[in-house]
Amino acid sequence: MADNEVDVFANEEKRNLELRGHVGFDSLPDQLVSKSVAQGFSFNILCVGETGIGKSTLMNTLFNTTFENEEINHYEKEVQLRPQTYNLQESNVNLKLTMVHTVGFGDQLNKDESFKPILEYIDAQFEKYLEEELKIKRSLFNCHDTRIHICLYFIAPTGHSLKSLDLVTMKKLDSKVNIIPVIAKADTLSKSELDKLKIKIMSELVSNGVQIYQFPTEDEAVAEINSSMNTHLPFAVVGSVEDVKVGNKMVKARLYPWGSVQVENENHCDFVKLREMLLRVNMEDLREQTHARHYELYRRCKLEEMGFKDTDPDSQSFSLQETYEAKRKEFLVDLQRKEEEMRQMFVNKVKETEAELKEKEKELHERFEQLKRMHQEEKKNLEEKRRELEEGMNAFNRRKVAAETLMGQALQGCSQPFKKDKDKKNFFSLPSACSLTSGRNLN
Repeated sequence: MADNEVDVFANEEKRNLELRGHVGFDSLPDQLVSKSVAQGFSFNILCVGETGIGKSTLMNTLFNTTFENEEINHYEKEVQLRPQTYNLQESNVNLKLTMVHTVGFGDQLNKDESFKPILEYIDAQFEKYLEEELKIKRSLFNCHDTRIHICLYFIAPTGHSLKSLDLVTMKKLDSKVNIIPVIAKADTLSKSELDKLKIKIMSELVSNGVQIYQFPTEDEAVAEINSSMNTHLPFAVVGSVEDVKVGNKMVKARLYPWGSVQVENENHCDFVKLREMLLRVNMEDLREQTHARHYELYRRCKLEEMGFKDTDPDSQSFSLQETYEAKRKEFLVDLQRKEEEMRQMFVNKVKETEAELKEKEKELHERFEQLKRMHQEEKKNLEEKRRELEEGMNAFNRRKVAAETLMGQALQGCSQPFKKDKDKKNFFSLPSACSLTSGRNLN
């Protein structure tokens, strides 16, 4: 019943009424402008190109200032993205500008995966915004929007055509970011070479299905200039921060022995066209395209992966609670399955470890028994040697005693005749001694 009433009111023709006087809601655009100016704006630029092609110089020229940039060499092992955020102010408008440089792009020998860090960075910014959007307590107006609004793809001025790396990278990026191709250092090519190179580049982009950003022509106020500028793509640009005196005025230019190339002279390069289209005419459209097209595509794919989907007119009504419960049950079943797999894997691992430990224990036991037998054999051998040694020592001692006994007997037998001779000699010498003593007494 309620659905039918809603359909009736939806199909009812809306009536136009005339106001009898001034009400005041015509000031709504002014209110929006004041609120937007108070909040400030954010704009994020991704600069993709080879090292030394002039990305930093063009950014300095584009915003008429000097940004802090680190010196970059050609020996990076992989592509790195370095974001730098600056707060700029022009009149009463505040702009939070983020420039992202692709350090080391195209410097590796293997360039097959040079575009992957760029895609991962863009997706990471989308994911960051989506997480903020899905929070229960969110603050989208206060958070810093880091989603890439424009990708300036710098093409080397070879004068021939696009490199395979350029085609592959732009093909991978065209569904995630607005791409504006620019021919860097265009002053190295002649006018005819530039025209041929532009035609060749656009032909290759079309034939390979690369969708670059087209300036919108729906708004009548900018339809004519945007339609004209679409024919000048890709822009041939020259950057310089040096002021050179040309005639009676100072201009941004590059000075050469044969003359000068003026950056803001449309006869010399397309720098002015790029600045007009990028900053003065289509900056808000770039922001809207990023949100309405590229971010919505990423958001839709992410929500579909999570199990959410839109309803068709002929299908049943969409219930967020039912989808959540179904996804939760699916997640729990998958979690239980993974837990069971991990448990079974753990049990198998434990069994394998136990078998290995038992095998090692068996080997150690066999080794121990072997060492034990060897020890017993060595002990037995030592006991036998000790017994033999003791027997040898006893035999030696017996021989020694016998030898000493024989030696003593031999010495005793020799000493008895010697004693008899000595006693006999002493006996014959006694009378003379007595006579000498008696004689002395008589005197």
